[in-house]
Amino acid sequence: MKTTVTPHLHLVSDATGETLNSVARACLVQFEGVEPREHVWSLVRTQSQMDKVIAGIGENPGPVIMTVINESLRVRLVDGCRELGVPCIPVLDPIIHTLAAYFGVTIRGRPGLQHALDTEYFERIEAVNFALANDDGQLTERLRDADVIIVGVSRTSKTPTCIYLANRGIRAANVPIVPGIPLPDELLRLKDTLIVGLTKDPDRLVQVRRSRLRVDEDSSRESDYIDPDAVREEVTNARRLYSKNGWPVIDVSRRSIEETAAAIMALYVKKREEQGK
Repeated sequence: MKTTVTPHLHLVSDATGETLNSVARACLVQFEGVEPREHVWSLVRTQSQMDKVIAGIGENPGPVIMTVINESLRVRLVDGCRELGVPCIPVLDPIIHTLAAYFGVTIRGRPGLQHALDTEYFERIEAVNFALANDDGQLTERLRDADVIIVGVSRTSKTPTCIYLANRGIRAANVPIVPGIPLPDELLRLKDTLIVGLTKDPDRLVQVRRSRLRVDEDSSRESDYIDPDAVREEVTNARRLYSKNGWPVIDVSRRSIEETAAAIMALYVKKREEQGK
């Protein structure tokens, strides 16, 4: 019988803490049976706030992961952790100092710079709005404005992949392949836009669709939607469509959303390079 370890883990940031959360998620999956009790300390920018953080660490001792730019606050936290006998890990330091040395520039030392309201930020917001407005085949007349168009049968993770891409500043739309319904002419007329076909193992697809129907309590869609033979034919026809149009295909059966999006971004970069953009 496996036992679960639940140590305390403190995430201390002078910004929103999103970076720390991502780093912590990526690291913790490597440890089976470890489920830390996370204490998130965000927007820590004064000595009094840092004193409260250290007091909280003292009440629940555990490793500290931090992204704190202000030198005096960093020193206070490191010294406090040393006195408490807990490790303090500045996760961005190796990257920042290595880049600074290579670029030959001075570190700016301002907290929250990654969230500055710059042009890139507003482009991401615009991309998210675009993905939501062009989800599931809506507004087909705007498909020409997309950077990437994802095509696939139901439950191949088209929407979450588009949202993930949008958060990287890529305007992504998706068009569903529905048996018996032709794809919009606007899609088939596009020549320079990256169109990617998603596919999935039919057996896995049936499982996902059954789970979705149970959640929605929708029995009206049963029949071909979850019939194994019908689903296999649906997937086969979709792949034939991709081949006919010369669209790259990504099998999402064993891929996470992040992995699928990364593969699409690589195709997008390659296409832009080929177009000389």
